[in-house]
Parts: sequence; structure tokens; C-alpha cells
Amino acid sequence: MEIRAEGLPARVRIHEVGPRDGLQNEKAVVPTEIKAEFIHRLAAAGLPVVEATSFVHPKWVPQLADAEALFPLLGDLDPHRLPVLVPNDRGLDRALALGARRIAVFASATESFARANLNRTVDEALAMFAPVVARAKDDDVHVRGYLSMCFGDPWEGPVPLAQVVHVCRALLDMGCDELSLGDTIGVATPGHVQRLLAALNEAGVPTSALGVHFHDTYGQALANTFAALQHGVTTVDASAGGLGGCPYAKSATGNLATEDLVWMLHGLGIDTGVDLGRLTATSTWMAKALGRPSPSRTLRALSPDSHKE
Repeated sequence: MEIRAEGLPARVRIHEVGPRDGLQNEKAVVPTEIKAEFIHRLAAAGLPVVEATSFVHPKWVPQLADAEALFPLLGDLDPHRLPVLVPNDRGLDRALALGARRIAVFASATESFARANLNRTVDEALAMFAPVVARAKDDDVHVRGYLSMCFGDPWEGPVPLAQVVHVCRALLDMGCDELSLGDTIGVATPGHVQRLLAALNEAGVPTSALGVHFHDTYGQALANTFAALQHGVTTVDASAGGLGGCPYAKSATGNLATEDLVWMLHGLGIDTGVDLGRLTATSTWMAKALGRPSPSRTLRALSPDSHKE
């Protein structure tokens, strides 16, 4: 049953991250052909944006070492629907050579995670991204800026709002089209979400430029998403079947499951363009391919066999 709540957006764009953020955290390397089929199935289910892969050095993320082999298998899909991560100029070169039209760079709100993830300080990472973003914009490529550790950090604890605002402002000022606020270790709560969004607005960052990326460590991902919707956010990251975590933050558990998000949004009468049945079938198929159950509660409810190995 659909029952609308006051003050929520009429439509939400789901930014699907399962093939990239989800699979990069798998212990086993998923065959390229399986990844390509996964992406095709997600696109066919109506996901408007499906993050395809990452052009990082294979040494750091071996699960995504097949980016050059994978992207050509997606040639029948609109490249504007297929963002890819790039860490530096070399990554951008590789992505552009294959026809990518949406890229993402990934920064940190904390020094500890910047060191762990990028082996740089926060400011050094921003300096590295600036020419990448500039080159991408010169080529009319859409750029997303990921910001990790927006709410809490496993080494530093709670992250000051001003620290997050500073890095967000820097990413926008260098030319990013949108930002994704990451609750990398899943410690955010709804009040914290709304306070951060308000602080960003006060610093001149428009809500229209913001997306949210919640992990479900403490079961707060949907509650936090609802808080963001109340503030006017209309872009939400999610991962089919709840795949993923973070290889550089061991306390980070899975992403918000796309099925759980779609169930809530459709129940609120919010349009997503996603066919929940096709999405559920896709995540069930992937869970079987991975040989393990999915943490998505909606997937288990709609496909009872999906939790069986």
C-alpha cells in the first residue's frame, strides 16, 4: 500500500553501486561476464544509474582489475548511465579511452581515512583530484565527488561538521557536479544527518547537489535516508542485495540494500522507475552466483530461497 508522507520528494534517483562498491569488497574475484550480466540486469530493472567499475591500480582493488575488459561489454548501454571511479589522471585516461561519460573521485573528510585509503593527507588528495576534475569537465564529463567518513571515523571518532563542510565545499569549487555523503562505518543517526545537511546549506552547498550513501552497521540506513528525504535530498546510493562494505575500514558493513530502499520509497508513493520484481530476481541471481545469502530483508521476504546457499 502506498501512503504518502508530507514534505517528501515525488521522485528519487537511486544511484546503484553494487557492481562497483559492492563487488570490490568480495573476497573472490567475480568473472567479468557475470559482472556484465549483473549490470545489464540492473539497468533492465530500471536503475537509472549503475556504477560499473573502478579504474584504480589492480594492486589496490584486484576485484576490479578487469575494468578494460568489462566496459566494452556494456557498449549497448548509455555511458551516461554508467559512472566509473578514477583515482588520478592515469585512471581518467583509461576511462575516457573506453568512452566513459560519468566519473567519480573519492575523497575523505578525515586525515586517518585519507591516509588509509589514498596514502595522502586530505589536502594532498584534493590537490590530486583538481586536475582530474578539470580535465573531465573540459571534456563535458559528469563528475561526482564521493566523501567518506562524513559522520564517524574508526580512528578519530565523531567527525566535526565543519570538517565535512570544508571538503564538500572544496570538491564543489573544483567543479564536481554532485557530491555523495558517505556514512562509511554506518554510525550516523537521523538528527546528525539533518544537522549536516543544514550546515552544508548554510555554507552555500545546495541540497540539489547532494546524494547520501549509508551503510547499515547499526540498522539506521533507512531511517537516515528518510531524514535526508525530509530535507529534500533526491539522490540515494544503494547496493543490490546489500553488497559491499569498505576494504579500508574493517568496521564497515554492507551498503543499504537497493530492495529495502525501493520497498520504502514505493510505500511512500515516491517514484523511482525501478521494477522491484526484476530487481529482486537480479539480486537473488547474484547471491547464488556469489554462493552466499543476501542481507537484504526485502529480498528475503520476497524471495525466501534467496537466503539459502
